[in-house]
Amino acid sequence: MSESQSSSPQSFHRATDVERGGLVRIVFDGRTIEAYAGESVAAALLAAGIRTLRASPRADAPRGAFCWMGICQECVIVADGVRRPACRLEVRDGMVITPGTVP
Repeated sequence: MSESQSSSPQSFHRATDVERGGLVRIVFDGRTIEAYAGESVAAALLAAGIRTLRASPRADAPRGAFCWMGICQECVIVADGVRRPACRLEVRDGMVITPGTVP
């Protein structure tokens, strides 16, 4: 795989030539993140360099967005007190998010 096709964290960035919604601020695990209206929580966190959204309950291993369609539940977070997959939830200004737990 060439360097330009790498999946390293440095390769993730927001495209600058895309029309997007207005700027909003969300809080993830105490950290304020700038995001754009209309993008998913998972995309906003990934663009901010946050890849780990929760830890697995048995092995305490990091988990994050995997399927990007809400099926795998790997990206579960708690947004404003409600457990949701981050890939299926649009950001809202002032949203408070904590790492998720899977029962």
